[in-house]
Amino acid sequence: MVEFAGFELPVQYTSLTEEHQAVRTRAGLFDVSHMGEIVIRGPAALDFVQLISCNDHQKMSVGRAQYTGIMYPEGTFVDDTLVHKMADDEYLLVVNAANRHKNVAYLTELAADIEDVEVIDLSDDYAQLALQGPLAEEILQPLTPENLGELKYYRFIEGGVAGTEAIIARTGYTGEDGFELYVAPSAASGLWQAILDRGQTHGVIPAGLGARDTLRFEAGMSLYGNDIDNTTTPLEAGLGWIVKFKKGDYIGRDVLERQKEEGVERKLIGFELQDRGIARHGYPVLLAEGDTEPVSYVTSGTQSPTLGKALGMTYLPIEATEIGTEFFVQIRNRTTSARVVDLPFYSRTKA
Repeated sequence: MVEFAGFELPVQYTSLTEEHQAVRTRAGLFDVSHMGEIVIRGPAALDFVQLISCNDHQKMSVGRAQYTGIMYPEGTFVDDTLVHKMADDEYLLVVNAANRHKNVAYLTELAADIEDVEVIDLSDDYAQLALQGPLAEEILQPLTPENLGELKYYRFIEGGVAGTEAIIARTGYTGEDGFELYVAPSAASGLWQAILDRGQTHGVIPAGLGARDTLRFEAGMSLYGNDIDNTTTPLEAGLGWIVKFKKGDYIGRDVLERQKEEGVERKLIGFELQDRGIARHGYPVLLAEGDTEPVSYVTSGTQSPTLGKALGMTYLPIEATEIGTEFFVQIRNRTTSARVVDLPFYSRTKA
């Protein structure tokens, strides 16, 4: 167990590798109740979400979710978030736990100058469980009257699960199919046990933060505080697909538009080590073996449980980001060769 953002959270229940492989091949159950939930409500809710977000939510229908970034005027990330359209005048933002209070303060300050919108921190009103893996639907379906087969990716419904009311979202942070379930905190332990009991014959097991990190890493999903932060823009982070310019003005738009026109100077890339070792977060990155000054640092890195390779992510100058380009990672007192590879490292086979 470790302390994180005011919560005690499990790093692992059995072993990181066992939990990781369970999610890739069967299913794993995560308690991610530390995540923050912020509601934007009022007649001007859509206008406000459009203002703070680099994505375009104009055409969202109720029951849709979208991934986006909350932007600073510099075009960098306040946070990355999932936006759920609950109603025409209500949006639910699921944010990173470590950024919860920062997000609430930032959004509240912005909303103070706008009529007909309010920012409500409902994080303490929600627990969140994530059932992830290829057997997730098969395990969860007997616990709910809702037809999960009709629930498409990045859609959600409100309904009963194991006798409690829940938001059932087909979203996740593992690269696998699965569901994120939002319930009252008082119902969480009962729902947790019901899913484990129902999934016992399917091989579902509890999974902790260690497996959550290696799973999202293999799937090329950025982690705030590692791969993206208040110094990085979506275009630098390879998230240009969430940056929309045709929707009109929003915070940071002018910077992002200029960056698109001029081109980014650096880019987040994936890499594979050519020598023995593991490139951990924070290790120095060198363009040439004899360099004494790092050009960057490893943002995320581990030995991939699925692929059996030492992989990592880092920012490199744009001229060094072509697939196959060699560079070096300083692992303790040893300089280790690496080469640029495609992201994501892993993509599930979709039916």
